[in-house]
Amino acid sequence: MFSNRNTKPQNRIDSLVGAGTRVEGNVNFTGGLRVDGEIKGSVIADTSKASTLVLSEQARVEGEIRVTHLVVNGTIIGPVYASEYLELQAKAKVTGDVHYKTLEIQLGAIVEGKLIHLAEAADKVVAFKLGAAE
Repeated sequence: MFSNRNTKPQNRIDSLVGAGTRVEGNVNFTGGLRVDGEIKGSVIADTSKASTLVLSEQARVEGEIRVTHLVVNGTIIGPVYASEYLELQAKAKVTGDVHYKTLEIQLGAIVEGKLIHLAEAADKVVAFKLGAAE
């Protein structure tokens, strides 16, 4: 009756951007990444493997995020792409469009942008055929 797919984030965290740390530039990672500091740049996970990004209450990311599993309790300024699971905790604030497959939002979370379900986005693709000129 219910799917056995693992749509929740994994518990393993391989890397940490600690509180008080500021990274300027894009961050590419595999596995799990926890951010307690600040990142000015895109945060992109390896698409060939499951990935988890956790943003704590102190975390701030200014840039695009692309991961399979995302848990947010901090601030994001930029578009978000969570291909499997997105959890917006009570102190989460996202300014930008949010693309997700499975979404959990706690009371108090703020999204200033569009919520776009990934299945919907795929369904809305329309192919146009150009007519012959002349």
